[in-house]
Amino acid sequence: NKGSGDPSKTSGQIHSAKGNVVEGVGKMTGSTSWQQSGKQEHAAGEAEIKAAQTQGYAEGTKDRIGGKKDAVLGAVTGDRSQQTQGNIRQEQGQTQQDINRSV
Repeated sequence: NKGSGDPSKTSGQIHSAKGNVVEGVGKMTGSTSWQQSGKQEHAAGEAEIKAAQTQGYAEGTKDRIGGKKDAVLGAVTGDRSQQTQGNIRQEQGQTQQDINRSV
């Protein structure tokens, strides 16, 4: 459920790496404009990675809370299916949080 305007780890990694290459070419050729351009693209890529992590972590939190609510409601009402689905959603949210946790 990611739109084209949402931050992406993959896109951020591509821009970060491209920025490093452009900066390196600028250093080898003595072009300060290429060096600056490369630094800017690298920084933008790193910022996009962080934004994607933050968004993913928030989505994981939402799933964990929603899953916990469903699991408890299912347990209270005796609805095993709802309880199981809630537990699964809660675990998926935890996994998404773990994947997107800042290091």
